[in-house]
Amino acid sequence: MRKIIDIQKQLLPDLTEVLNKRYTILHHILLSGVVGRRTLASSLNMTERVLRAEVNFLKAQGLLEIETIGMRISDSGKELIEQLRPIMKELLGLTDLEEQIKVRYGLKQVVIVPGDSDFSDYSKKELGRAGAAMLLKYAAKEDIIAVAGGSTTSEIANQLSASTHLKGNLFVPARGGLGEMLELQANTIASNMAKRTGAGYRLLHVPDHLSEDAYQSLIQEPNIKEIIDVIRKSRMVVHGIGEAMVMADRRKVDHTTRQILESEGALAEAFGYYFNHRGEVVHQIPTIGLRIEDIVGTEVVIGVAGGSSKAEAILAVLKFGHEDVLVIDEGAATRMVEVM
Repeated sequence: MRKIIDIQKQLLPDLTEVLNKRYTILHHILLSGVVGRRTLASSLNMTERVLRAEVNFLKAQGLLEIETIGMRISDSGKELIEQLRPIMKELLGLTDLEEQIKVRYGLKQVVIVPGDSDFSDYSKKELGRAGAAMLLKYAAKEDIIAVAGGSTTSEIANQLSASTHLKGNLFVPARGGLGEMLELQANTIASNMAKRTGAGYRLLHVPDHLSEDAYQSLIQEPNIKEIIDVIRKSRMVVHGIGEAMVMADRRKVDHTTRQILESEGALAEAFGYYFNHRGEVVHQIPTIGLRIEDIVGTEVVIGVAGGSSKAEAILAVLKFGHEDVLVIDEGAATRMVEVM
């Protein structure tokens, strides 16, 4: 396939451009569910006149369905998109980037989706779709799957659907998180994933950020202790990756802690730990749930993050050395390769 694509780029460069444009339109409609032409034109930075011509062509090919409330992808369109995914990755050079990062950090698999989540909500949705696909791929029967909080893992939950594959599995929060917005809490995401897939779930009703005294008191509670034991038996962990100072602000850490993070060169935050550029843990939030030693012993760790602004944070977590599967976007991947 690589040779054919190289020949096409040389002899038919216009065809590659048209293919990319039409694939992008179909893909955006797929992720949106139903979308109006004006909204789609704005999202794609395309004039309505140009989009109208493309939509009419795609509809004539049976790839789109037009309703009063907007456009939706047809079954034929969905099938075509799945067939085109590997071709588009080759055209965009993403396959080479995936292999480069995979080999460099000894990962089982790297998945790169088009776009940059810093600028595109559609790229965020595609990250969620790809993250959901990796979760389904690596989940085994009757697994315990720990899920961290955050907007990326929340989008993964939104992209999951009923699956007989996961019916005997158990979703659990990777740690407490009552301080977050409700929809971004690990508890909410774990229960959402379970309900969408037909799996079971357990919840951990404790704050994300605890004082040392509160931490020591809570871990002695029998009910808390029991759910923590379940969480620590997780075979799979799914988590996002945040920029250290952005996460510090979001968690409203005190001034002293912020100074420590800055002086230690904290770049990334994942599952309650802060990492420097060497992948070393420089700070830990006193939180109940998975510990760093649990992450090290977990069979499958899936990290999902996007946006060129997160490139150095993602690299810091990769240098920690315990990721197995990485799902990122083109913006993050391109920047990562530049600074690796």
